[in-house]
Amino acid sequence: MKTRKLIFRILLSVALIVFVLNLSCTIAGGGRHTVGILPDGTVVATGNNDEGQCNVSGWTDIVHVAAGFSHTVGLKNDNTVVATGRNIEGQCSVLGWTNIALVVAGDWHTVGLKNDNTVVATGKNDAGQCDVGDWTGINQVAAGGAHTVGLKSDGTVVATGRNNEGQCNVDGWTDISLIVAGNSHTVGLKEDGTVIATGKNDDGQCDVGGWTNIERVSAGRAHTVGLREDGTVVATGLNNEGQCDVGGWTNIAHVAAGDWHTLGLKDCGTVVATGKNDDGQCDIGGWVLKPMSDEPPGTHNLVIASTAGGLVVTPGEGILAYCEGEVVNLVAEAASGYGFVNWTGDVGTIADANDATTAITMNGDYFITANFEQTAPLLELTISSTSGGTVTAPGEGILTYAQGTGVDIVAEAEEGYGFVNWTGDVGTIADASDAATTITINGVYSITANFAMKPSLNWPLIGGIVGAVIVVALVIFFVRRK
Repeated sequence: MKTRKLIFRILLSVALIVFVLNLSCTIAGGGRHTVGILPDGTVVATGNNDEGQCNVSGWTDIVHVAAGFSHTVGLKNDNTVVATGRNIEGQCSVLGWTNIALVVAGDWHTVGLKNDNTVVATGKNDAGQCDVGDWTGINQVAAGGAHTVGLKSDGTVVATGRNNEGQCNVDGWTDISLIVAGNSHTVGLKEDGTVIATGKNDDGQCDVGGWTNIERVSAGRAHTVGLREDGTVVATGLNNEGQCDVGGWTNIAHVAAGDWHTLGLKDCGTVVATGKNDDGQCDIGGWVLKPMSDEPPGTHNLVIASTAGGLVVTPGEGILAYCEGEVVNLVAEAASGYGFVNWTGDVGTIADANDATTAITMNGDYFITANFEQTAPLLELTISSTSGGTVTAPGEGILTYAQGTGVDIVAEAEEGYGFVNWTGDVGTIADASDAATTITINGVYSITANFAMKPSLNWPLIGGIVGAVIVVALVIFFVRRK
């Protein structure tokens, strides 16, 4: 009997190891940051770092990363765990964890799956999201905003924590091969490649009923992402920051959802991103991470620049990394008064070097430049002001602009003065009586902002009036008393 139990435990552990290897997360998205594992086992991070969640430069031998709202967790190849970032709730208190096979991060808590298929958790537990001490036979875990989900070896699911939106209503789920958790919803990938979801659905984050041929899923704050078997990606839910704009993604090997952004790891280790980028969480253009495949395609750098008069808006400018043979769309946009001329540099694989909207095939390391030339004459705008104020935007003096340019002009009065009007060549000023307005440059213009001193108060006059009012009031008072 003991021998059978031992054999069963060994087989369960082997199954867990294989399962976790298939779930290995080379990239993770947090609340406002992104983390990735480099091929040498070190870690890079970008985005918000106000709690130290991006302080991962000293990490080594990392095989798996997870990201919470303001903390980051790494699983080392010796099955210990490191963490950085906000720890007020204890979500980074993982120093003593050992024999860990998988780590996941919720908003304010961290969960670890042990090699013996039990679970540990630390961090905020106000809703019972860390009450996993009695879980056994678990093959995978997921952590949401304030709930935790466990996938059992028989394909059923358990959950604990906040359930105000039904995010823990997983009792009837069967044949599940993968689980993920968003802020207030839970998603399950079934063995047949279809997907189910439960929880908050205000933004359609649970509308996954028609998805098929899905091999991976990920969940953000209010959106859900699915990776198809053919390397394309689908998404549903809140798209206010463009976090669901994944329609053109191809050759994706892994997907990860942050709160308001989405990440895709390509089969060669390069990364694509979409969504909120206020903190730079999508600035991953030069990353080449540990690939998911044992024999990944090669990678190449594409350096993009532009001359004065325009910008490369797609895919942007700088040093970007792409897979061997990948076709990259290029879009150059000219500024007002300029026109696109051509692409120069390593243009051998550009479809049309004379077209501002074209594509380049990455068969090597390339450096390309988008060139622009002036198409409209530069015209002078002379701005001045009378005493009592200044023109703060765009400033005063002789300025030059391309014909047709709209220029914001703002006049600010000094204390004791008020703005009167604009005079001079005011024909194209939107409102010559407004201190903050615009002028369209269609010729050589000279304009002046005029100010006048505000009238001061005549205190003797005011005193006389007040005195007269008081006298009249007293007369009326005494007359009425009589």
